[in-house]
Amino acid sequence: MTGSSQESYLIPPQPDPAGLIPLPVGAPVRVAMTKWGDQPHWEFDAVFLGRDEHGEWAGCPAGTRMSRPGAEYVAPVDQVCLVPQPATGSGSDLARSFLATFHAPGGQVSLYVDMTTPALWTGEALTAVDLDLDVVRGTTGRVWIDDEDEFAEHRVTLDYPLRIVALASASCDRVHGLVHAGAAPFDAATPQPWFAVLESLVADGVTDRPSPGGPRAV
Repeated sequence: MTGSSQESYLIPPQPDPAGLIPLPVGAPVRVAMTKWGDQPHWEFDAVFLGRDEHGEWAGCPAGTRMSRPGAEYVAPVDQVCLVPQPATGSGSDLARSFLATFHAPGGQVSLYVDMTTPALWTGEALTAVDLDLDVVRGTTGRVWIDDEDEFAEHRVTLDYPLRIVALASASCDRVHGLVHAGAAPFDAATPQPWFAVLESLVADGVTDRPSPGGPRAV
C-alpha cells in the first residue's frame, strides 16, 4: 500500500453517509485488520448484530477462531464489538478511531479497545488499520493503556505519518478518559442488549459456538 492510500483511511468512504450499513441482522461479517503498510494482522469471522446511536455492532460467539501471522486465538467467551458510526464535522475522525470489544463474564478482560484508523465497511467486510495502542478494562474494573512500547517502536519502524501519531494518541486519551469514567458507550449497560442478540442468533441457529478445542498459538 502506498503512503497516499494509507492516509485515505483517515476519511474513508462509507456505503451510507448516515452510517446505516445495509446489512441484515445475522449477516456474516469478515473482520480483517492490518498494520500500517498493509501488513496482515488479526482476521476472524463475526455476525452482524444491528446498530444503535453509538454505531454498528458485530458479535463473535465463544469458540470463534482469530488468526494473524504466527498466532491463533480462540475466543473463550462471547464477544460483541462496537464499530463507531460515521460522524461529520470537526473531530469526526477522532470519534471513530477505535474498535471496542466487550467480553462476556469469564474472559480475561471485560473490555478491550483497539486504537485504529476509522473502520471501513465494504459489503460484509470490515477493515481498519491497528495503531497499537489499546485501552483495557480488567475483570476487577482496573483500567490501563497497553502496548505503548509497541506504538513507540512502530512510529519509527513503520514510519507513521505525524497526523497518524497524533490521531492514535488523541483517540487513546479520549477513550481512556471515557472508560475510566464508565461513560457510554464503554459502560457496563450499553453492550448488554447486543450480548442478548448474539445469544438469540446462536439459539436460532443463525450462528453457532464453534468447538473451543485446537491450537491457541503457533
